[in-house]
This record gives sequence, C-alpha cells and structure tokens, in this order.
Amino acid sequence: MTKKVILDCDPGHDDALALLMAIASDQIDLQAVTTSAGNQQPEKTFYNARKLLSLAKTEFIPVAMGARKPLLRDLIIADDVHGKTGLDGAELPEPTVSPLKTSANDLMAKILRESNEKITFVVTGPMTNMAIFLLSHPELKNKIEAISYMGGACFGGNITPQAEFNIYVDPEAAQIVVDSGVPVYMFGLDVTLKAQLFEKDIQRISVIGNPVADVMTGLLKFFNLTTTQPFMASEGHVEGIHMHDPCAMAYIIDPSMFTMLKKHVEIDTSYSISAGSTVVDYDEVLGKEKNVEVGFDIDLDKFNSLVMETMKYFS
Repeated sequence: MTKKVILDCDPGHDDALALLMAIASDQIDLQAVTTSAGNQQPEKTFYNARKLLSLAKTEFIPVAMGARKPLLRDLIIADDVHGKTGLDGAELPEPTVSPLKTSANDLMAKILRESNEKITFVVTGPMTNMAIFLLSHPELKNKIEAISYMGGACFGGNITPQAEFNIYVDPEAAQIVVDSGVPVYMFGLDVTLKAQLFEKDIQRISVIGNPVADVMTGLLKFFNLTTTQPFMASEGHVEGIHMHDPCAMAYIIDPSMFTMLKKHVEIDTSYSISAGSTVVDYDEVLGKEKNVEVGFDIDLDKFNSLVMETMKYFS
C-alpha cells in the first residue's frame, strides 16, 4: 500500500539519495519536502532541496524551509563532510519555481489537516522541525502514521565519541520525538554504517546515462572523499561510502530490508562529554517502556538493488 510521506531533510549528499528514492518509489506518495539546518546553513539546505526537485522534474512537490537553528543550542554544520554548498561534487539545475513563503511547520499542519490518510514523516537531519510540529500541533499527532529518522547510535558516535551528528545538533528535539508516543523507527550508525556503496556501485550508476544518475555519480565521488575507516580495521580493508539517510526512507519502501528490535531509547540532553548520545537499552536493564524500533542490520543486496532501481527510474 502506498504511504503518504513528508521528508524533512538537510541536503546533504545522502539526503539527496533519500529524496530521489521517495520520488522513484511506487510505495511512496511524497507529499512535501521540508528543510532544516544541519549539513549546511538553512538557506543552503532549502536551496539544495529545490535544486534536487528541479533535477528530478518534480517541482510540483511543495518544499518549505523550517527552523534556522536548534531549539536551545547554537547551530553546528557539517561543511567538512558536505562541502561549501552542501552538495559539492556535481552541478545541479537551478530551481524554476518560486520558493514557498509558508513555513515548514505550517506546511506540515496543512497537509495533515487535509489528508484523509495518516502521514509518515521521514527525518534525515536534526529533528528540530519535527519537535516544533509535535509541540505546536498536538491535535494532529493522531494523524501521524510513524516517524522514521536517521540519527543516533548504540555503540559510538561520529561527531563525538558517543554522539551521532543529527542527534548532537539538537538533542532536545530528538528527546521530544522519542517521547511523543508516535511509532518511531531509528536508523543509527549501528545500521547505517553497513549501508555502503563501493567503487563498483558508482561505476554502475555512472553508465546508466540519465541526468539524475550523472549528478549522483559526482555526488558519490565527492562523498567518498570523506569516508573513514572503521576502528581497528584490518590491513587492506576496503570501506564503502556510508549511505546513512537513505536507510530511513528505504525502510518505508521495504521494511524487510532491515532487522529491527524495539528498545527503550533516551537522549542525553546534558552539556557533558556525552551530550547528544543516544542511550539504547539493548540489554533491557532499565525496565522502562520500549519506545523506539531500532535498526541493527540491513540486507545490503536489497539496499543496493533499491539504489540502482532509483537511478534507472529517471531514464
């Protein structure tokens, strides 16, 4: 059954693939795109989302800018990973549709009010927009099917020793989301570091021969420059490009791709060395309610097939 989806993102190389997956899938009816600051400054992520919709020839999909900064903290961006534009590595077409003047929060509310079906949110950046929506529109919470997000980690971070970037940027927002009572699916580093594309996959994409695949080839080549080796990797180990954000979208398209376990999850909202870490009670020692379905493993063959199907869709 086709699911109505709103993608809240901060494009971002891997956000770009998540967006294209949503457009290409017959399992998803993409209702809107909303943007947050994160991988780059808010004006740039909004602009990038509009350019990606132009590339995919889907500028009829509404896109709105959301929060310019986290709820309580100063903004941190990942320009060391995603470059000066947020989508370094490829030239994207300029948007041809004027930007919406409505806010992300108002656009979300309008879509949920008018929909006769529940809406699934996929969040691939900091969860500021999602938290603001939950706080400002409690009357619409029952119109949310689920929230699928990329963020967090059970066993180690990528921005600090314990915290993953998206959660670290706005831990207070993440805590609001996991405490919301809405069904929540978490795709943290424990599974997203397994969602890898390799040089051979980039080569396969490069010969597809449509404008979207050509752009994605350039984006992946740039993104590959920031790939890090796992701790204590063996000599000669080849690490692929980590496709973090597409996991949150891929699960909505094909849940059988992932191994999920329901666990109790809390966010460290302190200002200590562990700030922004995702505390996952995987051994169930706390005895608290299990509030999040957590991704732990992925069928990489299915994931890679979905990536290739997505790229070929635009031919």
